[in-house]
Amino acid sequence: MKNRPTMNDVAAEAGVSQATVSMVLNQSQAGRVSAETSQRVLDAAKKLGFRTNVHAKVLREGKSRMIGLIGDEVATTPFAGEMILGAQQEAWRRGHVLLTVDTAGDSRLEQAAISMMQSYRVAGVIYAAMYHRRLDVPTGLSGIPTVCLNAQDPAGSVTSVFPDEEAGGRAAARVLLEAGHRDIGMINIGPEGSTLPAASGRLKGFIETLDAEGVPFRAEWLRFGTGGYEDGLRGGLELLTLEQRPRAIFCANDRTALGLYYAAERLGLSVPDDVSVVGFDNQALLTPMFQPALTTFQLPLAEMGRLAVAEVLNRGSETKRLAVECSPQLRQSVASVKVYS
Repeated sequence: MKNRPTMNDVAAEAGVSQATVSMVLNQSQAGRVSAETSQRVLDAAKKLGFRTNVHAKVLREGKSRMIGLIGDEVATTPFAGEMILGAQQEAWRRGHVLLTVDTAGDSRLEQAAISMMQSYRVAGVIYAAMYHRRLDVPTGLSGIPTVCLNAQDPAGSVTSVFPDEEAGGRAAARVLLEAGHRDIGMINIGPEGSTLPAASGRLKGFIETLDAEGVPFRAEWLRFGTGGYEDGLRGGLELLTLEQRPRAIFCANDRTALGLYYAAERLGLSVPDDVSVVGFDNQALLTPMFQPALTTFQLPLAEMGRLAVAEVLNRGSETKRLAVECSPQLRQSVASVKVYS
């Protein structure tokens, strides 16, 4: 079997010293090697099929070029795949690869994943959640640069990257207010008093913005649910059959909004002529189901993934709480008040 090419082989091919090859391939030349020489070394390595001895490199540097991502069902959640893609792209851009483990909520598998990543001496770990919530970081990750993704660490021991739910609720209220609406209801995605960040944050931001604009929120126009289609259908039927009904409704996620659309159709009402609707999440699988197209807010999943990788590699001593903006997707489900006035 033909021996694998060595750094000495690359040096001979490029006409440089082995030390020069080492500096170029380990990206440590820092101006000591010209761009022309660096390119010659890279071309020679490619021609010979040279591959760096990763295990030796890990032993020398004490860490690998891998970043671990541990998630509870993240890999099997369609929209959460965007987080992994964003993280993967940023890791690759920075010369790293992503090692992903989906624990399916199994604590034993999680511990095994942590142990494996310690063995691989990963550069850091991203501890990710399927949906935005508060998570206790496993003690096994102490000593490893760690970032919570789509989750918040209550203890504040590590940096957390998550959607800005309150800002999203405020922005949803402004979309309806700027269209001239004053009779505004809401169907939330958690029970009354829920501490789920998406439910409590979107509700808080929404109500505070209405109040600040002199449009006090009416409690009888608020419904609670679990974020499912059925909650939108049930809440929509209740709200749209009130003697004094809202003319615009904020649904705290798109699945709820889809149920509301069907409720309006069953009652012979039209979106947006009879009721304007705003959703949240911008789920790609649901988008084609809305006629007319739903005005909603994009969860910044890919951006959060990229930011988590950047924070892991920055290794700053100060922990942060990074709330990322949810961007509006303005479509056809919100009409001016004049349509029905």
